Amino acid sequence: MKRFSLPAVRALSSTELIVIVSVFVALFSNTAFFSSAAKIYSLDAENILFILSLFARITAVFIIMLLVVCHKFLVKPVLIVFLLLSSLITYFMNQYGIIVDYRMIDNVLETDFAEVRDLISFPLVKYVFFLGILPSVLVYRVKLRRPGRKAEWFSRMKLAGVSVFVIVGVYLAFSAQYASSFRMQRGLWAQVNPTHAIYSAGKLVRIAVKSTTFPAMIVGADAKIPERDRDRELIIMVVGESVRADHFSLNGYERETNPLLKREKIVNFPDFWSCATTTAQSVPCIFSHYTRGEFDRRKAKVADNALDILSRAGVSILWRDNNSSSKGVADRVTYESFQSPKTNPICDPECRDEGMLSGLQNYIDQRPTGDILIVLHQKGNHGPAYYKRYPAAFEKFTPVCKTSDMGACSNQEVINAYDNVILYTDYFLSRVIKLLKKNDEAFETAMVYVGDHGESLGENGLYLHALPYFLAPDTQKHVPAVMWFGRNFDRESLAGIEETRKKRLSHDNMFSTLLGLFEIRSAAYDPKMDILDHSSPENW
Repeated sequence: MKRFSLPAVRALSSTELIVIVSVFVALFSNTAFFSSAAKIYSLDAENILFILSLFARITAVFIIMLLVVCHKFLVKPVLIVFLLLSSLITYFMNQYGIIVDYRMIDNVLETDFAEVRDLISFPLVKYVFFLGILPSVLVYRVKLRRPGRKAEWFSRMKLAGVSVFVIVGVYLAFSAQYASSFRMQRGLWAQVNPTHAIYSAGKLVRIAVKSTTFPAMIVGADAKIPERDRDRELIIMVVGESVRADHFSLNGYERETNPLLKREKIVNFPDFWSCATTTAQSVPCIFSHYTRGEFDRRKAKVADNALDILSRAGVSILWRDNNSSSKGVADRVTYESFQSPKTNPICDPECRDEGMLSGLQNYIDQRPTGDILIVLHQKGNHGPAYYKRYPAAFEKFTPVCKTSDMGACSNQEVINAYDNVILYTDYFLSRVIKLLKKNDEAFETAMVYVGDHGESLGENGLYLHALPYFLAPDTQKHVPAVMWFGRNFDRESLAGIEETRKKRLSHDNMFSTLLGLFEIRSAAYDPKMDILDHSSPENW
């Protein structure tokens, strides 16, 4: 039997190889870009020529970029990385409709191994093999011709000149379309793969370098709890994950996804909006004094957040996490991870959000004085493996998608699995309320629940989240928010809540609302942003 071997590849110059790789990536790794372009521009004769010009322009940009970095021994390594990177991005853009901007890269860097493992699937392997590994092997095997230095220099300059001519020429030929697309279709150009991702990575590095120059910022240095406030507060705040408001039956969803919460005297906020579309941005923003328009994660990282202010005022704070991390919010308070059976007693094998309630009563009992804030950061609806996020007993809506490859399931199967997670969250929140009720005699108790961001479930071909905010559909930004108050909670502060809950609210309101729940006096507190009514002197 003859041993299998790849056919020999004829010798090529470095410029020829750069052109071939550029054409290949523009043609096969930018299907999402061209698909979007075809939807935006009607396919008449003129627009077909314009779309062909887009292909020529993208190829020319790739060529110029690669000419800059591909020299001598770097030619093959750079081209291989270019192919592998573009193949990986192609999969996520085609499969989930995401755009790889700097926020997405930041979110990826915050992702733990378990979350990465859920994203690995056969289609991912297939994309990377055919668009990345296989062409990389061919690049590796090709023999590079080594012309003289002058000939190489002339060849490169000629190719660069032709590429510049193409870029300028197609712009002049279709100047109206290009001017309009640059101004009105930012989302389209953000899909050029992999140049937008490379640009975004550079932007993230620049932001990170700049953040090292930010001085530490003390916020709410004057914060204190009034001496006359003798009542102890026990607040449990639950931060949800990837949960959308329109799948809460409390908000009118046709399925009963909140059967237990509807039995409680909860306050529902149907018009509540997230600060961002990623956990890495939204979670710090929830606790920051910066509004969405002002928020910058690096700037916020060196500034005191709501937990820092409350801790300095004497509130005992505990953050329990069944997600990847607190994203820096709990760096200066007590933090406990519940992602492992070592700490989480309810794992099957997925560690459940419910496990974060274990031992909480002991924690409360061990603090005989002072106020207490407990933050529970859920795994929640973290996708794409929704079927893993709930115990079997909560599989009410069937059939469900039992794979991370959403393309292998019907849209209804994906939604069924997602809704089962919300059903489990409903149960989890009812357990939180039950714990608070046990402590009603000793504390003014309250539960605050808010989602970090929403999720796309196949609408317009989009899945998961993390689209740039200006492009993201409402499903990625409209989040559920509910509150529950114990029988001893200050009723004066709830006087106007029925009217307030009908207003458009957002994560911007959470900073002052948290301070207000503990009746904190501080210049950092803005009563206009507090969801509750702490404006009257009697509430201070």
